[in-house]
Amino acid sequence: MATREPPTVRWGIIVCTDAMEATGRISSWFVEDLVINRSDAKASHIIQAVGSSSLEKGNDFVARYCGKSNPSVYGAYSQVYDDPDVDIVYIGTPHAFHKQNCLDAIAKGKAVLCEKPLTMNARDAREVFDAARERGVYVAEAMWLRHRPLVHDLRKLIYKDKRIGEVFRAFSDFGVEMDIPNLPETSRYKQPSLGAGSLLDLGIYSITWAILALEEEPGSNPDDLTLNGVQTHWHGVEVTSSALLRYASTGRQGIVTSTTMTNGNPDMLARVQGTHGSIEVHGPFPARPTSFTVFPKFTDTLVDGLGDGVVVRGEGIKFDYPHAGRGFHFEADNTAVDYVSGKLESSIVSWSETIRVMEIMDELRSQGGTKYSQDLDA
Repeated sequence: MATREPPTVRWGIIVCTDAMEATGRISSWFVEDLVINRSDAKASHIIQAVGSSSLEKGNDFVARYCGKSNPSVYGAYSQVYDDPDVDIVYIGTPHAFHKQNCLDAIAKGKAVLCEKPLTMNARDAREVFDAARERGVYVAEAMWLRHRPLVHDLRKLIYKDKRIGEVFRAFSDFGVEMDIPNLPETSRYKQPSLGAGSLLDLGIYSITWAILALEEEPGSNPDDLTLNGVQTHWHGVEVTSSALLRYASTGRQGIVTSTTMTNGNPDMLARVQGTHGSIEVHGPFPARPTSFTVFPKFTDTLVDGLGDGVVVRGEGIKFDYPHAGRGFHFEADNTAVDYVSGKLESSIVSWSETIRVMEIMDELRSQGGTKYSQDLDA
């Protein structure tokens, strides 16, 4: 039986290369993973075009990050959308520009993989998906965490294998220290209109970990979830967000936090607790897990029917997930397979799930007092 060749997709990369953003950082990470030679690749990826704010900056991006690729370089995003040889547009601009970038690409009939968060609020996400539905093109939010094999195996272990019994609680925190007052005024991290704050950059991952840990079928019963949240602001920018999630049907709780006031734990990214044990997820930061450890239930030594105050945890079993690059290729592969299959939505991150997470963040901002100018747009 002949082996089927993996599909080939041609990418158009939209790069932000101005003073508001580190020069194409997220786009550079994405394309560096695309050009890795992998024996397990589900698709063949071609960097067909790069669009930047100028030809000079675009050429510099290609020279630094695109390996042996020889893409067309354009000094305007619109030229990428007009390129007939581009199949899928990857959008790596700051949050505030995602909506218009997506709409412009959709209008030209291009499939889109757009960095998270897809938009600044749930209303704008609905507008993007409505446009994609009307035009009949594929659009997906690039929540790369959900595409990782580690996440798939972790959820199987929790919900199919029941390795830690019945889940009842989960925690996740994401912290990156930023000296907000001393950043240049041009930095997007100081401008709420550009999505400044910890929530959209970091908190979205903490929320995603809670959803993955606490919901057997993510998004199947959105009315089941309630949220109580608080936020702290510094120099007009949200710097810390915390939320308690509760599921009425199961009583499960999630504690999710994010901050730009201090760096988070560099190893323990999330903890899931069940009636028969717990799981801790490890890695450099919550968007990039590399392993998880399954621990048996905590015990202590009984003395006359009472614990002696010394809590003992048995030795855990660690599961490692080494891979090439940073891990963006997992979402690139899945996007390519979806695209060539003629789908409009991601098989991993559905439109409804993107909207739901945006609604959770909208509610947290509403309770915490963070408003963006986009919330007021008609």
